[in-house]
Amino acid sequence: MTTRRKFLIQSTALGLGAFLLPSMAFPIPVKSALGVQLYTFRNEMAADPRGTLEKIAGIGIKKIETARSGKGHYYGLRPDEMGAICRDLGMQLVSGHVHLDNQWEKTMEEAVLSGQEYLICSTMPSNGQTVANYQRVAEAFNKAGEDCRKMGLKFGYHNHEYEFESDQGQVLFDVLLEHTDPELVHMELDLGWVIIGGKDPLDYFSRFPGRFPLWHLKDMDMTEKQSTEFGKGGLDIPLMMAHQKASGVAHIFIEQEEYASSPLESMKHNMQFMQQL
Repeated sequence: MTTRRKFLIQSTALGLGAFLLPSMAFPIPVKSALGVQLYTFRNEMAADPRGTLEKIAGIGIKKIETARSGKGHYYGLRPDEMGAICRDLGMQLVSGHVHLDNQWEKTMEEAVLSGQEYLICSTMPSNGQTVANYQRVAEAFNKAGEDCRKMGLKFGYHNHEYEFESDQGQVLFDVLLEHTDPELVHMELDLGWVIIGGKDPLDYFSRFPGRFPLWHLKDMDMTEKQSTEFGKGGLDIPLMMAHQKASGVAHIFIEQEEYASSPLESMKHNMQFMQQL
């Protein structure tokens, strides 16, 4: 996974706040156990993957999504070893961020060995911000989805902010959604990047119901223009959680890239925040 870029939070985040009070009138159920995207613990995983996973399990995380690293997709561990450690700690290795490249066959084979369900392309294969390019990418994604299905896996894509730019009057993320087969390409919606892109996640839940079986739940500091602990930024998390059903989400991964003190302390805060909803 590449280092995330920092962009200005758009005014859409403020607009969501108007709906906050109704969404907090009743407790908001978390549809499924919460997970973490391991990019949150990127340095710790590189140094001590087993020990870091033990600490993550210790704060109540139940699902794991890996991120490509300098030591491979599993931080120097074998794929089957990574899956076994997670199971031993009472966690499920659900997903992993990968690239569509010349190692694609190997990537799928490793995923099968690990026991995970999803392979998520973490970046746009081409940086061409045109409708034509996104149509070509959609074709490649459909093919990758077919490849994964043959091996008992599911393929998906994780957005950043640039997909919400427009070309020829069309939002490029919409082009991607409209030209990918929902049965083959499972979208992982990063709610923080949607807001930064100036769009409303609820609009996507409404127009493309059930298309987002995975989320990245990420709050954003509107002054520092970076991720922050839950409740300190511009994302209306209670409102998002109140609309889980419309999105079709089954797996929610918390991701945080900058921290008040440390990844573990930030994740403890985030878990406590979610438990109090």
